[in-house]
Amino acid sequence: MAKGGGSSRVGKRPAKGDTYRRLVDAAIETLCHDGFGGASARVIARRAGCNQALVFYHFGSVANLLLAALDETSARRMDRYRGAVATAGNLSALAGVAADIYREDLDAGHITVLSEMIAGASSTPGLGEEVAARIEPWIDFTETTLRRFVDSTPMGQLVPIRDAAFAIVALYLGVEMLTHLGDECTAAESLLATTAQLSTFLTAFSAAAPTSTGFR
Repeated sequence: MAKGGGSSRVGKRPAKGDTYRRLVDAAIETLCHDGFGGASARVIARRAGCNQALVFYHFGSVANLLLAALDETSARRMDRYRGAVATAGNLSALAGVAADIYREDLDAGHITVLSEMIAGASSTPGLGEEVAARIEPWIDFTETTLRRFVDSTPMGQLVPIRDAAFAIVALYLGVEMLTHLGDECTAAESLLATTAQLSTFLTAFSAAAPTSTGFR
């Protein structure tokens, strides 16, 4: 588990500044390279080039610093996702965008940070709820994106969109986590190719179904 005096206290909001940003970047790097178990105040502060007492001065606890790291990497990736999906004109194009972003995520470290925080939640009181709250915006984003493409089609009436959004986020996280456990890139690429083929079919179905089935 994350170590250091007061490391398990969750909740204090830090004041931002240059040292804050250095510590957050160092925390992201530490989670990616050393995992939650290696994310001590000493290790993070050493990476940031500052005294470990500044972790507690700015964040109150290591747990709060790690949550700030998760917030930062989530914000970076969300910006990228919003810009990328805005260019997709249909489900097939969206699947292609998702495949490209998936490959980026393997290198960006966001899923590694998130998976380490999920793993650490079992040993840090209050952390699980905080991490879950940070996954919720991704489900909201996925739901909004899906509704953009399927709300006016038969699928929008047949499929519970919120449930589908949750399933997509869960599947995405699961595939990324399994990929990081070993050399599962081939299986992941195969899944992406299958998804692209299915999306092409669904795009064609959605275009044809309203007139042939009577859905509006």
